[in-house]
Amino acid sequence: MAINPIFLVGGSGIVGQHAARYLRDAHPDVPLLIGGRDLDKVQRVADETGNAEGIAVDLSAGDLGIGDRPVGAVAVLFTDQRVAGLRFAQDRGVPYVNISPGIIELGPEVAAYIHRPDAAAVVLGTEWLVGATSVPALAAAKSFGHVEDIRIGALLDEEDAFGPAAEADLERQTQVMAAALERREGAFSWRTGDATAARFRAVDGTEMEASALSPNDLLGLSMETGAPNVRFDLAIGVSSSRRAGEPLSAEILIELSGTAPEGQPLAIRFAVVHPGGQMPLTGLGVAMVLESLTGLAGQAPTQPGLYFPYQLLDAGAYFARLRKIGGSIIDLGSDGPNNKGVSMERIFADPSGPFTSS
Repeated sequence: MAINPIFLVGGSGIVGQHAARYLRDAHPDVPLLIGGRDLDKVQRVADETGNAEGIAVDLSAGDLGIGDRPVGAVAVLFTDQRVAGLRFAQDRGVPYVNISPGIIELGPEVAAYIHRPDAAAVVLGTEWLVGATSVPALAAAKSFGHVEDIRIGALLDEEDAFGPAAEADLERQTQVMAAALERREGAFSWRTGDATAARFRAVDGTEMEASALSPNDLLGLSMETGAPNVRFDLAIGVSSSRRAGEPLSAEILIELSGTAPEGQPLAIRFAVVHPGGQMPLTGLGVAMVLESLTGLAGQAPTQPGLYFPYQLLDAGAYFARLRKIGGSIIDLGSDGPNNKGVSMERIFADPSGPFTSS
């Protein structure tokens, strides 16, 4: 299908380059605008991507510096404190996603949406690695009659690549924001002080020291599953693959417990892993959200509304693309006596899921 160019604001960064590459691989004919402050850099990325143009972005201008050039969707890949990208998208009536604002920073974008709810689809994209956590967790939750607890442990390798925007976002959300949201016994509360400290086991069983974090997954998983207990912890250290003498990887440890539809206790523990680190997974999520917003995924373009990424990502398509880019899902203990009849392969094998056993 023919659409106007997709505008990647901050597209010369690491996430932007991955998103552009995945969009180009899947949709060779879709034009891209690679936006950033350094015109020479964005043009280099545009030339490497192909069928793309570099744009010098001016967030103080209502047109972001692109004039009357048409666009089909806008992705903002850094913290836009002016909310300029969203205002631009609303003015043009095109869908929008931003992957940077934390939970306590959602106010400006939500207010902009409330002010003009019919202007365009708005995606609050700050889920951990943009769907890599929420989509698998919700797929696993379908095996339960009732989900009681969801625990997420994200492990970033200390040698993983951080672009300037990603590093600033992580520093802001782990150091400047002194509290992290969790859901405990059905109530949302803030973890502060000593309560922010945590530990979880990595893929290889190593216990990691971690700190509380509150990406939007906390809100989406709580509301979608009804689980009364949901928490998210982040560790930065040595990934399991690097401890084994291999290249670094990104790990997302996901644990769900509750009861099966028949009433017996049920617990599932698995990991989403990518040997390229965090950026390929984030880029994949951005690309697939944009495909859904614009109709490139094969369905009608997304209607105006306020969305989380997981609401726009088809699980089967996501798992297939995850496998294609080298990611995998690893069962870390879903075959215990209370889990008889639960097939992790079946959960993640639609259509050809990225499953391995530990």
